[in-house]
Amino acid sequence: MNLSLLQFSLAMAGSFIAGAINTLAGNGSVITLSILTDLIGLPGNLANGTNRVGVLFQTAGSSAGFAQSKMMNLFRSKHIIVLTIIGALCGVYCATIVSNEDFLSIFKYLLIVMLIVVLIKPERWLGESDIVKLPYWFSVPVFIVLGFYGGFIQMGMGIFFLAVLVLVSKFSIMEANAVKTMVIFIYTILVLAIFAWNGLVNWKIGIIMAIGQTLGGYLTALYSPLMPDINLWAYRLLVFIIITSILIQFGLLKLFIQ
Repeated sequence: MNLSLLQFSLAMAGSFIAGAINTLAGNGSVITLSILTDLIGLPGNLANGTNRVGVLFQTAGSSAGFAQSKMMNLFRSKHIIVLTIIGALCGVYCATIVSNEDFLSIFKYLLIVMLIVVLIKPERWLGESDIVKLPYWFSVPVFIVLGFYGGFIQMGMGIFFLAVLVLVSKFSIMEANAVKTMVIFIYTILVLAIFAWNGLVNWKIGIIMAIGQTLGGYLTALYSPLMPDINLWAYRLLVFIIITSILIQFGLLKLFIQ
């Protein structure tokens, strides 16, 4: 599949923004999945598999950085990794057997759920809310469910996973980020392999998106501390992307441009 110059440019720009969003808040897959389905026109299942290429590259780089900074505690995290991988393998199996139409239907309704999550108590995204601890025993089924969700679609996985690590397992935010990145990297290796085995990965487009995501994540991590109100602008951009994606998926955008 050959991309036009416009498609290529928008794919690079969008994946760059997704990498920046993932670095600042998470949920960059809202952008990349929307690009793959709405802009490039990949079928739902193929878009879902192709999206994992960028996820793998980005989390690989982040995991290496966390490991070098001694933030990775694999001993404490081993049960989390195992539970999440079990869930992810179940999730990716379901993702490979649903039809393209079913995937897109699920995707557009999950966008609505994600918009509600993002709009409720915006201060949580701006680092101003208090943390309420939840029971530890609740973490076992939660990590399996999170793994299933990540294996199935990935969108929003980083946000939900980070929240559970801090709220349920009582990790510090920085340690939680390190564990989250490593867990997603590990299960993405397996998930991407399964998608590829089923012929659901467009490697050419996936690598293009991966370059943009990795570059966006790296430059954002490097320069975002110098930018005033960066979290606020990242939050606003995330809300805009989700709303735009919902309008496209439900065919409502044409009502605003006619």
